[in-house]
Amino acid sequence: MNVILPEKEKIKKSQLIIYISVILVCIICVVVAFYVQFYARIDLGSFIGMGAESQYGNKTDEEIVTLETGFNNLFINGIDNYDGENDNKKKEQDKALIYTQYQKKESKLNSYNLEVNIPKINVDNEIVDKYNKEIKDTFETLSENVLKSENSNIMYNVDYVANVQDGILSVMIKASLKQGSSAQKIIIQTYNYDLRNNKEITLEEVLKIERLNKEDIQNRINTKIQQEAEKAKDLASMGYNIYERDVNSDIYKVENSTEFYLTPNALYIIYAYGNETDTSEMDMVIL
Repeated sequence: MNVILPEKEKIKKSQLIIYISVILVCIICVVVAFYVQFYARIDLGSFIGMGAESQYGNKTDEEIVTLETGFNNLFINGIDNYDGENDNKKKEQDKALIYTQYQKKESKLNSYNLEVNIPKINVDNEIVDKYNKEIKDTFETLSENVLKSENSNIMYNVDYVANVQDGILSVMIKASLKQGSSAQKIIIQTYNYDLRNNKEITLEEVLKIERLNKEDIQNRINTKIQQEAEKAKDLASMGYNIYERDVNSDIYKVENSTEFYLTPNALYIIYAYGNETDTSEMDMVIL
């Protein structure tokens, strides 16, 4: 008896192509979703080249002047633009993501005039613990020393602001110190922390996240510093005391630029010379 088996149904070539295409699309979607979730802060359209232009780096001269003029108004002694998305990162759940941990306003005739608001970053991480120690050692210790001073005629003010943008917690502290007839000293310190990946984040990494070309930003920094150096020389020729910039210094390289502050509509790159010497001079590149 001959048994005839049914012929095995063949998969058409067109169907095979469709199956393979669907599988490849699924794999690509998984890879892209993983990348966007864990390594980038851009939407899918931007990742595949269809996104809108970066909101940073395309400001007019008038917009930059407005931001420079309003710089001191940024310091609200609290966190701005925060929706509570990262509250699970907090160490103290009953407090804000950043809050004022040390606040004093005191004056003593001929001795000091002090008004300080010093923050604590409320994130449960060893890196942030290091930030908080540095903030305390730098700003709070100086406050206590000022309060102990006699007949020194010291003026000391500290304010801060914080922001969360694209998963990055950005904190900026501004201190102003003047003692007797010495020059006023302005200190700017910033702390930038990647809440998504629990690590410190650099300016180079921020430029990549915000799709800004490093070479272009370096050129902008160089141009700005050169312009300010020329202005300073003009003032020096008229007899003014000026802070002399070394335009060839490595401090102006993107990879060495440590003080920066990110907001929803601007990225501030700051060179505060008072961090190292007694001066209120600073330069800012605003993107």
